[in-house]
Amino acid sequence: MDNNRRVIIVEDDKDFCDSMVEYLRLSGLDVTGVDSALEFYRNIAEAGFDVVVLDIGLPDQNGIVLAEYIRNNTDMRIIMLTAQSSLESKINAYKAGADIYLVKPVDFSELSASILSILGRLDNNHSTKEEAKKNEPTRFQKQESRWKLLRNGQILRSPDGNEINLTAKEFDLIERLALSYNEVVARQDLLSALDYDNNDYGNRSLDALVHRLRLKNKGIGRRIPVKTSHGSGYCFSEAISID
Repeated sequence: MDNNRRVIIVEDDKDFCDSMVEYLRLSGLDVTGVDSALEFYRNIAEAGFDVVVLDIGLPDQNGIVLAEYIRNNTDMRIIMLTAQSSLESKINAYKAGADIYLVKPVDFSELSASILSILGRLDNNHSTKEEAKKNEPTRFQKQESRWKLLRNGQILRSPDGNEINLTAKEFDLIERLALSYNEVVARQDLLSALDYDNNDYGNRSLDALVHRLRLKNKGIGRRIPVKTSHGSGYCFSEAISID
Protein backbone atom coordinates (compact mmCIF):
# COMPACT_ATOMS: atom_id res chain seq x y z
CA MET A 1 0.00 0.00 0.00
CA ASP A 2 1.19 3.55 -0.76
CA ASN A 3 2.66 4.89 2.50
CA ASN A 4 1.82 8.46 1.43
CA ARG A 5 -1.91 7.87 1.81
CA ARG A 6 -3.42 10.21 4.41
CA VAL A 7 -6.61 10.15 6.50
CA ILE A 8 -8.46 13.03 8.18
CA ILE A 9 -11.08 12.55 10.91
CA VAL A 10 -13.76 15.22 11.48
CA GLU A 11 -15.29 14.58 14.92
CA ASP A 12 -16.31 17.19 17.51
CA ASP A 13 -16.06 14.79 20.50
CA LYS A 14 -12.40 15.47 21.31
CA ASP A 15 -11.81 12.40 23.48
CA PHE A 16 -13.39 10.10 20.91
CA CYS A 17 -11.47 11.76 18.09
CA ASP A 18 -8.15 11.47 19.96
CA SER A 19 -8.82 7.80 20.66
CA MET A 20 -9.50 7.09 16.98
CA VAL A 21 -6.40 8.98 15.89
CA GLU A 22 -4.21 7.12 18.39
CA TYR A 23 -5.56 3.68 17.39
CA LEU A 24 -5.26 4.32 13.66
CA ARG A 25 -1.73 5.69 13.98
CA LEU A 26 -0.75 2.55 15.89
CA SER A 27 -2.20 0.64 12.92
CA GLY A 28 0.33 2.41 10.69
CA LEU A 29 -1.94 5.06 9.17
CA ASP A 30 -1.07 8.73 8.67
CA VAL A 31 -4.01 10.38 10.47
CA THR A 32 -5.05 13.94 11.33
CA GLY A 33 -7.97 14.74 13.65
CA VAL A 34 -10.04 17.95 13.59
CA ASP A 35 -13.17 18.96 15.51
CA SER A 36 -15.07 21.14 13.01
CA ALA A 37 -15.79 21.72 9.33
CA LEU A 38 -13.77 24.95 9.51
CA GLU A 39 -10.67 23.07 10.69
CA PHE A 40 -11.26 20.51 7.95
CA TYR A 41 -11.27 23.22 5.27
CA ARG A 42 -8.10 24.74 6.73
CA ASN A 43 -6.30 21.41 6.69
CA ILE A 44 -7.22 20.42 3.13
CA ALA A 45 -6.06 23.84 1.94
CA GLU A 46 -2.60 22.98 3.27
CA ALA A 47 -2.32 19.25 2.49
CA GLY A 48 -3.98 16.48 0.50
CA PHE A 49 -5.93 13.62 2.06
CA ASP A 50 -7.25 10.40 0.58
CA VAL A 51 -9.96 9.39 3.07
CA VAL A 52 -12.14 11.43 5.41
CA VAL A 53 -13.95 9.92 8.42
CA LEU A 54 -16.86 12.28 8.89
CA ASP A 55 -19.44 12.83 11.65
CA ILE A 56 -22.85 14.16 10.61
CA GLY A 57 -23.52 16.22 13.75
CA LEU A 58 -20.76 18.82 13.54
CA PRO A 59 -21.05 22.14 15.41
CA ASP A 60 -20.56 24.46 12.44
CA GLN A 61 -21.82 22.55 9.38
CA ASN A 62 -23.99 19.51 8.75
CA GLY A 63 -21.85 16.53 7.80
CA ILE A 64 -24.11 15.74 4.83
CA VAL A 65 -23.44 19.19 3.37
CA LEU A 66 -19.73 18.73 3.98
CA ALA A 67 -19.84 15.32 2.25
CA GLU A 68 -21.43 16.90 -0.82
CA TYR A 69 -18.64 19.48 -0.94
CA ILE A 70 -16.00 16.76 -0.65
CA ARG A 71 -17.60 14.69 -3.43
CA ASN A 72 -17.94 17.67 -5.80
CA ASN A 73 -14.58 19.31 -5.17
CA THR A 74 -12.05 16.63 -4.20
CA ASP A 75 -11.06 13.04 -4.92
CA MET A 76 -11.33 11.99 -1.26
CA ARG A 77 -13.27 8.88 -0.25
CA ILE A 78 -15.83 9.34 2.53
CA ILE A 79 -16.61 7.21 5.58
CA MET A 80 -19.58 8.51 7.56
CA LEU A 81 -19.26 7.71 11.29
CA THR A 82 -22.33 8.83 13.21
CA ALA A 83 -24.80 7.99 15.97
CA GLN A 84 -27.65 8.42 13.48
CA SER A 85 -28.76 4.91 12.53
CA SER A 86 -32.01 5.62 10.65
CA LEU A 87 -32.47 4.40 7.10
CA GLU A 88 -33.19 7.96 5.95
CA SER A 89 -29.88 9.16 7.38
CA LYS A 90 -27.99 6.37 5.62
CA ILE A 91 -29.69 7.07 2.29
CA ASN A 92 -28.94 10.80 2.56
CA ALA A 93 -25.30 10.05 3.35
CA TYR A 94 -24.89 7.73 0.37
CA LYS A 95 -26.59 10.28 -1.90
CA ALA A 96 -24.13 12.90 -0.63
CA GLY A 97 -21.20 10.72 -1.64
CA ALA A 98 -20.43 8.42 1.30
CA ASP A 99 -18.55 5.23 0.44
CA ILE A 100 -19.12 3.54 3.81
CA TYR A 101 -21.62 4.28 6.61
CA LEU A 102 -20.68 3.24 10.16
CA VAL A 103 -22.82 3.71 13.27
CA LYS A 104 -21.43 4.65 16.70
CA PRO A 105 -20.30 3.02 18.87
CA VAL A 106 -17.88 1.47 16.42
CA ASP A 107 -15.14 -1.05 17.00
CA PHE A 108 -11.91 0.67 15.99
CA SER A 109 -10.73 -2.50 14.28
CA GLU A 110 -13.76 -2.26 11.95
CA LEU A 111 -13.00 1.40 11.26
CA SER A 112 -9.38 0.55 10.51
CA ALA A 113 -10.42 -2.30 8.20
CA SER A 114 -12.83 0.03 6.36
CA ILE A 115 -10.11 2.63 5.79
CA LEU A 116 -7.58 0.03 4.65
CA SER A 117 -10.14 -1.44 2.25
CA ILE A 118 -10.69 1.96 0.62
CA LEU A 119 -6.97 2.72 0.49
CA GLY A 120 -6.34 -0.68 -1.09
CA ARG A 121 -8.83 0.09 -3.85
CA LEU A 122 -7.22 3.49 -4.38
CA ASP A 123 -3.80 1.90 -4.75
CA ASN A 124 -5.17 -0.66 -7.21
CA ASN A 125 -6.81 2.09 -9.25
CA HIS A 126 -3.57 4.07 -9.19
CA SER A 127 -1.61 1.08 -10.48
CA THR A 128 -4.16 0.50 -13.24
CA LYS A 129 -4.02 4.16 -14.29
CA GLU A 130 -0.22 4.15 -14.30
CA GLU A 131 -0.21 1.08 -16.53
CA ALA A 132 -2.74 2.67 -18.87
CA LYS A 133 -0.72 5.86 -18.94
CA LYS A 134 2.32 3.94 -20.20
CA ASN A 135 0.28 2.67 -23.14
CA GLU A 136 -1.62 5.82 -24.05
CA PRO A 137 -0.67 7.83 -27.16
CA THR A 138 1.65 10.81 -26.94
CA ARG A 139 0.31 14.36 -27.04
CA PHE A 140 1.09 14.55 -30.74
CA GLN A 141 -0.88 11.37 -31.46
CA LYS A 142 -3.92 12.73 -29.61
CA GLN A 143 -4.20 15.97 -31.54
CA GLU A 144 -7.57 15.06 -33.08
CA SER A 145 -9.28 14.09 -29.80
CA ARG A 146 -8.44 17.08 -27.66
CA TRP A 147 -10.43 20.03 -26.36
CA LYS A 148 -9.93 23.32 -28.15
CA LEU A 149 -10.07 26.84 -26.75
CA LEU A 150 -10.99 29.25 -29.52
CA ARG A 151 -9.94 32.86 -29.03
CA ASN A 152 -12.30 33.95 -31.79
CA GLY A 153 -15.65 34.06 -30.01
CA GLN A 154 -14.35 32.86 -26.62
CA ILE A 155 -15.51 29.27 -27.20
CA LEU A 156 -14.50 25.98 -25.61
CA ARG A 157 -14.96 23.09 -28.06
CA SER A 158 -15.19 19.53 -26.74
CA PRO A 159 -13.46 16.59 -28.50
CA ASP A 160 -16.95 15.67 -29.79
CA GLY A 161 -17.26 19.04 -31.52
CA ASN A 162 -19.78 20.59 -29.11
CA GLU A 163 -19.18 24.26 -28.31
CA ILE A 164 -19.54 26.16 -25.04
CA ASN A 165 -19.70 29.94 -25.00
CA LEU A 166 -17.47 31.40 -22.29
CA THR A 167 -17.49 34.66 -20.40
CA ALA A 168 -14.27 36.69 -20.41
CA LYS A 169 -13.28 35.43 -16.96
CA GLU A 170 -14.09 31.81 -17.87
CA PHE A 171 -11.96 32.13 -20.99
CA ASP A 172 -9.05 33.58 -18.98
CA LEU A 173 -9.31 30.72 -16.50
CA ILE A 174 -9.34 27.98 -19.16
CA GLU A 175 -6.53 29.69 -21.07
CA ARG A 176 -4.28 29.70 -17.99
CA LEU A 177 -5.08 26.05 -17.22
CA ALA A 178 -4.61 25.05 -20.87
CA LEU A 179 -1.05 26.35 -20.84
CA SER A 180 -0.21 23.66 -18.27
CA TYR A 181 -2.87 21.01 -18.86
CA ASN A 182 -2.62 17.88 -16.71
CA GLU A 183 -0.58 19.94 -14.23
CA VAL A 184 -1.94 21.72 -11.17
CA VAL A 185 -1.91 25.51 -11.43
CA ALA A 186 -1.58 27.11 -8.00
CA ARG A 187 -4.46 29.22 -6.73
CA GLN A 188 -2.17 32.24 -6.42
CA ASP A 189 -1.22 31.99 -10.09
CA LEU A 190 -4.89 31.74 -11.10
CA LEU A 191 -5.85 34.70 -8.91
CA SER A 192 -3.14 36.74 -10.60
CA ALA A 193 -4.20 35.65 -14.10
CA LEU A 194 -7.81 36.56 -13.36
CA ASP A 195 -6.91 39.87 -11.67
CA TYR A 196 -8.47 38.71 -8.38
CA ASP A 197 -7.04 39.85 -5.04
CA ASN A 198 -5.29 37.16 -3.02
CA ASN A 199 -7.73 37.26 -0.10
CA ASP A 200 -10.91 35.51 1.03
CA TYR A 201 -13.06 37.44 -1.43
CA GLY A 202 -10.73 36.69 -4.33
CA ASN A 203 -10.57 32.99 -3.46
CA ARG A 204 -14.36 32.77 -3.18
CA SER A 205 -14.66 34.48 -6.57
CA LEU A 206 -12.30 31.92 -8.11
CA ASP A 207 -14.23 28.98 -6.64
CA ALA A 208 -17.54 30.46 -7.77
CA LEU A 209 -16.15 30.91 -11.29
CA VAL A 210 -15.11 27.24 -11.44
CA HIS A 211 -18.51 26.18 -10.11
CA ARG A 212 -20.37 28.18 -12.79
CA LEU A 213 -18.12 26.75 -15.48
CA ARG A 214 -18.83 23.18 -14.37
CA LEU A 215 -22.56 23.84 -14.64
CA LYS A 216 -22.14 24.45 -18.37
CA ASN A 217 -21.55 20.76 -19.07
CA LYS A 218 -25.25 19.93 -19.34
CA GLY A 219 -25.53 20.93 -22.96
CA ILE A 220 -22.56 18.88 -24.18
CA GLY A 221 -23.15 15.55 -22.46
CA ARG A 222 -19.70 15.35 -20.84
CA ARG A 223 -17.93 16.93 -17.93
CA ILE A 224 -15.62 19.88 -18.47
CA PRO A 225 -12.40 18.43 -16.99
CA VAL A 226 -11.47 21.18 -14.55
CA LYS A 227 -10.40 19.35 -11.41
CA THR A 228 -9.63 20.50 -7.88
CA SER A 229 -6.33 19.53 -6.31
CA HIS A 230 -7.16 19.41 -2.58
CA GLY A 231 -7.32 23.16 -2.12
CA SER A 232 -3.90 23.87 -3.70
CA GLY A 233 -5.20 24.80 -7.14
CA TYR A 234 -6.94 23.52 -10.28
CA CYS A 235 -5.95 21.68 -13.43
CA PHE A 236 -7.43 20.92 -16.84
CA SER A 237 -7.05 17.14 -16.82
CA GLU A 238 -7.42 16.39 -20.54
CA ALA A 239 -5.50 17.44 -23.64
CA ILE A 240 -6.38 20.92 -24.88
CA SER A 241 -5.02 23.32 -27.48
CA ILE A 242 -5.50 27.07 -27.95
CA ASP A 243 -6.42 28.32 -31.44
